Amino acid sequence: MKHSLLLYLFILALVFNVFTYAYYSKQVDFQNSQIEKLTKKLNSKETEFKSKLQEANYFTLENNVKAQYYFTSNPDQNSDLTTLIPAINQALLKWNDNPNGNPYTGQKKLGANKFIINKIKVINHRWIIADFSDGENWGEVLLKYFVKENNAFTFEINQSLMFPKK
Repeated sequence: MKHSLLLYLFILALVFNVFTYAYYSKQVDFQNSQIEKLTKKLNSKETEFKSKLQEANYFTLENNVKAQYYFTSNPDQNSDLTTLIPAINQALLKWNDNPNGNPYTGQKKLGANKFIINKIKVINHRWIIADFSDGENWGEVLLKYFVKENNAFTFEINQSLMFPKK
C-alpha cells in the first residue's frame, strides 16, 4: 500500500509538473508575441513621429538648403549655422530688456506690462517668426533680418498681429 501511494504521488507530481511547464511555456510565448506586436507598433509610431517632425521643421533654416547656400556662398556672411541661429536669437531677445518692451513686436505698451518676445523661429536666410506677449495679450510677428559683418544683426517688422482676448 505504501508502495502504491508513492507511485500515485509520483504520477500526480509528474502531471502537475507537465501542466505547469505547459502553462508557463505558453505564457512566455504569449508575452513574446505581445512584445513583438508592441515593438512593431512602436516602430510605426516612431516613423510617423519622425515624418511629422520633419514636416513641421520644413520651414527652418536648418532644413532649407537653398537658404543655407546664401550664407555659405557669400564670403561676407558667417557660414556656421550652429552659431548663427543662437546669435540671431540672442540679438533679438536682448531687446526684451528695453523698459518700453521689445520694439520688434510691432506693438506699443498697452498697460503696465511690456511686450516681450518669447519664442523665435528662424525660417530662412531672411525671415523670422516670433511669438510675443505682455502676460495678458498675445501675438506673433514676422520679421525680416539682415546679417552684417561681425554677426551684427538688423531687424525690420514685416507684419505684426495680436490675438483677440477670449
